[in-house]
Amino acid sequence: MAEMALTPGVFDRLLSDRIIWLGSEVRDDNANEICAKILLLAAEDSQRDIFLYINSPGGSITAGMAIYDTMKFVPNDVVTVGIGLAASMGQFLLSSGTKGKRYITPNARVLLHQPSGGFGGTAADIQTQAKVILDMKKRMAELTAEQTGKSVEQILIDNDRDNWFTAQEALAYGFVDHLREFASDVVGGGGTDDSVNKK
Repeated sequence: MAEMALTPGVFDRLLSDRIIWLGSEVRDDNANEICAKILLLAAEDSQRDIFLYINSPGGSITAGMAIYDTMKFVPNDVVTVGIGLAASMGQFLLSSGTKGKRYITPNARVLLHQPSGGFGGTAADIQTQAKVILDMKKRMAELTAEQTGKSVEQILIDNDRDNWFTAQEALAYGFVDHLREFASDVVGGGGTDDSVNKK
């Protein structure tokens, strides 16, 4: 029996069940697609949950913030599920789900660290770019503090270097609300419950 590849058709099928999959770095192209899918699902039904599955090593801050802003822009609850890896911007998006509806699977890992970026150009350009990164670091620390219940000062201490968390540690830290092994234990069956999805 041939193995089913993750073709666009698979992702379309997931979308029909209100599931959005982030399984790579966060980039401008896939962030635009994820934002569009969130808006589409909200337009189809402004009451039902949207499920965002995350297995991501992180990526672009600005692209990630576009996803974050879209998650907050729509009236729907956004259920986040961390599977495999939620690092850097992946961690931030996992924690950005609707409080009470943020999940992680038992063998997933989470990485918290400060934003980084490569600089180039004139001295004035580099100074401007450094200020942008510092502003983003402060803003992300403020939002992460809100998401986890920690102080901004604590977040800045904890994200100063790469800080890895097991699923249990991520739950204790406040990145997520639940550690679950099975989709049936996630609200709405994690998007797999036909009785919920076909309403």
